[in-house]
Amino acid sequence: MSSIGSGYDLSAGQFSPDGRVFQVEYAIKAVENSGSVIALRGKDGVVFGVEKIITSKLYEEGSNRRVHSIDTHIGAAVAGLLSDARAVINRARDESANYRDTYQVPIPLKSLTERLGKYMHYFTVYGHLRPFGVSILLGTWDETNGPKLMEIDPSGTARGFYGCAVGKGKQNAKTEIEKLDLSNMTCKELVKEVAKVIYSVHDEVKDKHFELELSWIGKETGGTHQIVPQDIFNEAKTYAEEALNDSDDEDTDM
Repeated sequence: MSSIGSGYDLSAGQFSPDGRVFQVEYAIKAVENSGSVIALRGKDGVVFGVEKIITSKLYEEGSNRRVHSIDTHIGAAVAGLLSDARAVINRARDESANYRDTYQVPIPLKSLTERLGKYMHYFTVYGHLRPFGVSILLGTWDETNGPKLMEIDPSGTARGFYGCAVGKGKQNAKTEIEKLDLSNMTCKELVKEVAKVIYSVHDEVKDKHFELELSWIGKETGGTHQIVPQDIFNEAKTYAEEALNDSDDEDTDM
């Protein structure tokens, strides 16, 4: 990075001479160093998948989840600093609860994304604050509007996606996602593909162990965000491992 060390990275509220805000770039780098997080939007819902890196043999399975429910009708997956992610998730839940109390209806995903994006952007404006080192993927589904998938990055920028990947393996994951016909795939099919993509982008040399997290929201769940049932999870995990082994065998034959 140019201009590093010249004082322009000491405040989130200051631009460098070439128009960059370095603290925002550092926050984005924190997300890129996190485990891969993927969300795919199919014809009947949204599926989230997380590669949660395990750094200790003493780790308790299921702790420090990176998939969350914002409200019953909105699911989320986060990449980046886990402590920052908790703060952003709690803010999203507060916004959702306030909207429900005020208007007596669940908050639309677009409204939640706008509110949460503004909140995250606020932390990139003032020098006494720092940007959140987290990207959040948000998904919902209903009978009227169908599935929706949004991403908010550390700068507060929100975008809509059919398929999205953040974290360490995002480039390879995006390449794999682009091969899929997402608009014609069901959630049950997407669960397998999400697991397959995460296994394919996992770096076994640098990160030997990881825990796979899968959740979904769609017609299959009645519009409620849920953890993928264990039998479907096991089926998807087996499918991903077999696909990875087949790929390794092909590379060996060559």
